[in-house]
Amino acid sequence: MESIEIARAETDRGDVVLRRRRSATAADVVELRVNGVFVMDTAETTSEIELAARALDLVDTPTAVLIGGLGLGFTLQRVLADARVEQAVVVEIEEPLIEWMRNGTVPHGPGILADARASVVNADIAMAIAEARSSYDLVLLDVDNGPGYLVHEDNEAVYEEEFLLRCRDLLSPGGVLVVWSAHPAPELLAAMRGVFGTAEEQAHDVLLQERPEQYYLYLARR
Repeated sequence: MESIEIARAETDRGDVVLRRRRSATAADVVELRVNGVFVMDTAETTSEIELAARALDLVDTPTAVLIGGLGLGFTLQRVLADARVEQAVVVEIEEPLIEWMRNGTVPHGPGILADARASVVNADIAMAIAEARSSYDLVLLDVDNGPGYLVHEDNEAVYEEEFLLRCRDLLSPGGVLVVWSAHPAPELLAAMRGVFGTAEEQAHDVLLQERPEQYYLYLARR
């Protein structure tokens, strides 16, 4: 299967690269890598779409949703498919990725971002949460593969008590925080329980690079 680079950017955190895989039997696949590490592609979207759907089911009225991490847009796309959602704010630290979604380098990107309910903020999620003044019914954090599997070391703050406390304060009454992880994260679960009083781990079957895997949702309700 042929793979060609279609976009690359050097940022303060390293290389952000889009590649296109071509084959005679399948549509082109766009793949995102950060610092050489596979993050996601447009062929296997189970983890993004299914986990977003599970999270939306946890809230009676997810009117306002905050998403940490744009990726290739599938979490946002699934959130916007829910008619109850009136506002979806995405925080993405990599400006080139936002531009590639907007200008069609990621082919489905412009269609997703054209939704009037969606807005994308170029910022570090920890800083954005610290400075936010709005309240949200659902906060989804799909920043990397979970604690211990960081795309960048600065993301460690996302799993610490100070950040979790700020997330709790941003939630409306009954609002839910959901954190993705590609592996069990008992320390994260303990930290969330310390902040919220109670928290839950849910395991879900997904496909990742064509392999059956388990992904984990860590969730807590204000």
